[in-house]
Amino acid sequence: MIEPVELANFFTVFFSAASVILFGAGYALLFAWSRVSGRPRLMPLAYATYLGLAVSVLVLGNAANLFNNGYWTFIVGLMLVGYLVAPHAVWHLCVGTHAEGDEAIKVSQQR
Repeated sequence: MIEPVELANFFTVFFSAASVILFGAGYALLFAWSRVSGRPRLMPLAYATYLGLAVSVLVLGNAANLFNNGYWTFIVGLMLVGYLVAPHAVWHLCVGTHAEGDEAIKVSQQR
């Protein structure tokens, strides 16, 4: 069972949770902006933002006593790996979906 958050850790939990949200949104935004605008120079900034997300998640997990149990350690690690890989998968899915749609439009216009 997870121990409740100590009052001394309340502000750490609050600010690290807010940082998780901000860094997560920043990573997704910078990743998408880099790909859509064709600016590969933004990708290292996106990964630096992901690093901030990872640090925030680790601070949050420590302050919230999540690392006392192997189950929660696994869940936190899985979440970090998933959030690193998910934008790549979504990008490839979108590119593949729109490429097939563009080809279908060209074929129908030629008829």
